[in-house]
Amino acid sequence: MKLGVFTVLFGEKSFDEMLDYVQESGLKAVEIGTGGNPGTAHCNVDELLDNEEKRKQFKEKIDARGLTISALSCHDNPISPNKEHAQKAHDDFRKTVRLAELLEVPVVNTFSGTPGSHEGSKYPNWPVTPWPTEYSDILKWQWEEKLIPYWKEQAEFAKNHGVKIGLELHAGFLVHTPYTLLKLREATNDAIGANLDPSHLWWQGIDPVAAIKILGKAGAIHHFHAKDTYIDQDNVNMYGLTDMQPYGDVQTRAWSFRSVGYGHSIQEWSNIVSALRTYGYDYVISIEHEDPIMSIDEGFQAAVKNLKAVNIEESPATMWWA
Repeated sequence: MKLGVFTVLFGEKSFDEMLDYVQESGLKAVEIGTGGNPGTAHCNVDELLDNEEKRKQFKEKIDARGLTISALSCHDNPISPNKEHAQKAHDDFRKTVRLAELLEVPVVNTFSGTPGSHEGSKYPNWPVTPWPTEYSDILKWQWEEKLIPYWKEQAEFAKNHGVKIGLELHAGFLVHTPYTLLKLREATNDAIGANLDPSHLWWQGIDPVAAIKILGKAGAIHHFHAKDTYIDQDNVNMYGLTDMQPYGDVQTRAWSFRSVGYGHSIQEWSNIVSALRTYGYDYVISIEHEDPIMSIDEGFQAAVKNLKAVNIEESPATMWWA
């Protein structure tokens, strides 16, 4: 597997500066934002779609440093009840798929999205309990009338362009667990898969290794984010795992995102890497750094160091001992 980085972390660097820094850090891949929450700091999507020469120059700069593009990412809510927001997210996604095909990038990462509770809603509604039964009714309507119809069309679009969709299992969106990912995949096609991020699994009580086994057996892991989570049990006892405090309130939050190795042990990360290889994922481990108590450089370099210590890069040997 190759180590890479989600380059939104370096949005203040120029494209060339960012690529130089990634190369100097010993990584092999970049995941680049193309709209939505990740922004477009290193990628002018419209320009690259319209100009073959610009695409060539863009790709050559990456190739010259021995790097590849693991994914293009446009995380947003394309089924938002805010029609303007949904349209922008949809347009960003479609353009990103087209650009991925032209750049020969195999994966586009995003969120599944969350609609409102009915056609007249103004805001998204994320049901997380089956009772009172209104919540179950809302969830059924959301899946049948919004989520499945939208992604059935987009999955077909992506497949026709030779691109896979990596949906990040993120709370607040309808696809946030292995079950919901597989449910949507079954209702659409196998272009739908996971951009698996352990940090969003841990605080939901999901063991990432178990999730890798579930999704890996189905061939449903399209991309992987390396980010950690620290769970403060004392604060969990006060606020619960659905803690709504701002991410900056680290002292009192039930959980916080951390750089790799600062929320869970290196042994656990070793188990994650081994599970990825065992269950069929042999692509890129893309570092995402959102640690609230570390600088960009220190948090990033810590993740690089810890992942280099446990990554399995070479192909397995033949079983010469058996």
